[in-house]
Amino acid sequence: MSGAVVGVILAGGLARRMGGGDKCLLPLGERPLLWHVIERARPQVAALALNANGDPARFASFGLPVVADGIEGFAGPLAGVLAGMDWALAQVPEADWLVTFASDTPFFPLDLVARLRAAVDANRAELACASSGGRRHPVFGLWPLALRDALERAMREEGIRKIDLFTADHRLAIVDWPVEPFDPFFNVNRPEDLDEARRLLARAF
Repeated sequence: MSGAVVGVILAGGLARRMGGGDKCLLPLGERPLLWHVIERARPQVAALALNANGDPARFASFGLPVVADGIEGFAGPLAGVLAGMDWALAQVPEADWLVTFASDTPFFPLDLVARLRAAVDANRAELACASSGGRRHPVFGLWPLALRDALERAMREEGIRKIDLFTADHRLAIVDWPVEPFDPFFNVNRPEDLDEARRLLARAF
């Protein structure tokens, strides 16, 4: 599979279950949650951006380009995928692939991109996404930039908002990870999840 892989961290959601605001800025250990995500994502990609809406200045200390959704109304993670594709096509001409990371999942695998890429080749697939414990994690996906126009049409003309609805029309490889000693795709949705993440950080890292 040729072409560079670039990444975008999806932080465009409303975080209602955490009381609103930017949950990726909540502290985990001595650093914000987002810092842990960046630390794991950056070595796996040729370039990295952050998808977030509102004033980008609040993320200035992380040193990443911030790209907002082009489709208005908090249209979900697919809007972030499309924004990431637009950034990649404009800023990283050697890129053919975009990998997406969730901003609330601080322990995702360090071999995520390598395994997603290998799965696309092995299965002659168009895209790939992660799974663990019998559950898919579509936000952790590998996307060909060649699907950019198809994704925009699906969102604007068909009203598609769920990743699974879009990928159902394409050849998708699923890559599974073990959940022992813990699920690497554990994510922080609620305050008690942040407490669990702190326990995991102290125990495993």
